[in-house]
Formats: sequence, structure tokens, C-alpha cells
Amino acid sequence: MKKTLFLFLILVSSFHLFSQENENKKTKFTDFLSKSYYSINLGGVYYPFSNDNLIDGYSTETFSRNWFSGRLLLGYKLTDDLSVQFGTMRPASWFKYDNVNNIGYDRSVWINAWSLSLKKDFKLHHNTSFYAEAGLANLTRFGFSINDKIIYEDAHYASLLYGFGVQHRLNDKWRLSLNGTFLPESTKHNQPSISQASLGFEYHLQQVDDIKAKEYARNDYFFPNNIIQVSYGTSAIGFGVNRFFGMSLKVGNFESFGIPIFWVGKVKAKHAFSVTYQKLIFRSEKIFSLDWGASVTAFQSELTNEDVFAFSIFPTLRFYLLRKKDFDFYANYSIIGPTFLTKSDIDGFESGPKITYQDTMGFGVFFGKKRKYNFELRIMHYSNGNIFTGNDGVAIPLQFTLGKTF
Repeated sequence: MKKTLFLFLILVSSFHLFSQENENKKTKFTDFLSKSYYSINLGGVYYPFSNDNLIDGYSTETFSRNWFSGRLLLGYKLTDDLSVQFGTMRPASWFKYDNVNNIGYDRSVWINAWSLSLKKDFKLHHNTSFYAEAGLANLTRFGFSINDKIIYEDAHYASLLYGFGVQHRLNDKWRLSLNGTFLPESTKHNQPSISQASLGFEYHLQQVDDIKAKEYARNDYFFPNNIIQVSYGTSAIGFGVNRFFGMSLKVGNFESFGIPIFWVGKVKAKHAFSVTYQKLIFRSEKIFSLDWGASVTAFQSELTNEDVFAFSIFPTLRFYLLRKKDFDFYANYSIIGPTFLTKSDIDGFESGPKITYQDTMGFGVFFGKKRKYNFELRIMHYSNGNIFTGNDGVAIPLQFTLGKTF
């Protein structure tokens, strides 16, 4: 326990040192953020799986293919026409072998690719450019078994990734894009090529000018500089909230009721206790803020009562939905928070390696004199984002959180 508290204090101190340079500049982006952008792209994916990928003696006459796919990217502009990008690409649902060997076995193949690439722009017109992209992808494939016999094996390897496209600049913030992205075939890993064609957009963050920054800093809207929180959750109240936001809640005849914006996980926590620190990095005029945070979570697994600790650092996006005289109501969301778990493959599930990621979402209020107090309801999830083949994930039940601002 002493080691846990010591590590937590180190993380808190590091965030303080990281942020104190911009202590009086919270209404302006850091230099890094001011050169950043994000990109969301939706379109079709082609991955020609076939019976040739299966071991001898197994085949099907029909396949279920979902062509719809997406690619999400975070980018940083090294120069005006050269960027580095990090992101993920995957189909909306998995390729399925229907009725294998005509004896009722339906099996899916999952694929997911995380990538790191360079993107170079070539101007064609004042607001239109052609781009070329090249980099590496971490490709993960989940194969399948029948009666404990591996029919299509898992795969995890580094692949080349390349692409090209056309972009049209609407203004300083928005760009529309037509994209093509490709991963070559790997005969060594029995993996066909992957091709994606998509339409999307880039949103480039723009630095706030000094006049607006000073105006924002002088207004009366509350944004906490620091928050310390303690949280507790128990599986006794179930995982209905997790399943609703993971679109897997069973309601009447609906097998997948809810909103698909979060994840659940096969490993379920019976009890979970968390201590969290968050520090403000950026705030807008009224609605949005960005925090960096550090947390320590201790949870006990539901099936075998394994005790696990999770040490995390993470970004938090907070959106203020309602501001009243006596309280401010918000929603927050945090994804891809690097995490170290003290155990792997919990409760007999392939939950993945000890290095993983934390995701959280919640709703809360700041209240009291000068908004000194905080109450929040949140859910949490640990998984590796399909970076590795073992990714059953951990679900933390609804946590009740009390906090203090300073």
C-alpha cells in the first residue's frame, strides 16, 4: 500500500510540474495542442477472407461481410505540409464464416489496426491538396476455434501502411477529405490485404488570440484548477449502465439496447475503489475543458476474488451541459489512458498484458460555495484496444464519486 501511495504522489507531482508553466494561460492551448488535429473517416473496407485461410477440412459456402468501417486519427503538424498521425482502423462489425462445414458453426474473424504514419501534403489549388501517407500498423487478428481446435489462428504483427487522398480546406479549422488506405497481404501470417476507401474530415485546433484569452479568463464561469476524488463501486448494483453505453443491455426483446459509445469487458469487478487527481490544462469560454489526470484503482474480480491494482495517467474531456446559480452540471469522457495492471489474464479470461489502457465516462456536478465540492457517477473500462490478441477487458461497475476542488 505504501508503494501504491508513493507512485500516486509521483504522478501527481509530475502533472504539477508539467502544468505550472501554463498556470496563467489556461485559456490558451499549449504549443503542442495548438499544432494538433483530429480526423474521423467513415467508408468501406475490403478484406478478402476465404476458405483458403482455414485449415484443411473446414469450409463454408457463404460469408457475412460488413463493408462499413471507420478510421480515427490524432495528428500533429511538424510543418505546414508534414504531419505525424496516430490512430486506429477497423470494420464496424466482424467478417463471419457462416455455418462452417454445414453443421451449424458460425464463427467471426476480428481485425484491428493501430497505426503511426507520416502524411505529406502537396497543394493542387489554393484550398485543395493531394496527400500521401506511409507508416507502420500494429495489426491484430482474432481467429476462431471449434471444439478447442484452432481453425483460423490469431495473428499479431507489424505491417506496412500506406495511403493517399484529396483534401479540401473549408477554413482554418475544417478540411474535408477523400481517402484510400492500404495494408498489404502477409502470407507468413495467413492474412489477406486490407483496403479502405473513406470520406471524412479533419478538425485543426486554433490558438485563441490574446484578447479573447484575457476575456475568457475574466469571466465568471467556473473551471476547477485541481480536483481530488475518491470513488467506490460494487457489482451488487449490476452492470446495466456499462451495458447501456456499450449497446449490450437486454431489455425485453432487445438483445442490444443502448448507445454504442463505451465498452464493457468480460472480467467483472466485484468491488472497486479509486483515488483520482485531475489538473486543468485548457478551458474554453464556457463549455469545454481539458484536464490531465492520474489515478490509482484497486478492484477485486467477481469470479475468483483476485485483487488487482491499476495505475493510470489520462486526459479528460469535460463538457458543461448546464450552469446554474447553485451548481454546474457536466459530462466527461476519457480514453486511452496508459495503465499498469498488477495482474494479467484475470479470472481465467484473456484480459491482455499488464500494460493496457483506461477509459472512463461520467456525469457530475460542482456545488457549494465557490464550487468547492464535486459529486460524480462514472463507469470505467480497462483493455488494450485490440493492440494484442488477448483483449477480453475489465468492466468496473458504476462508481459513486466525491471530490474536492482547489
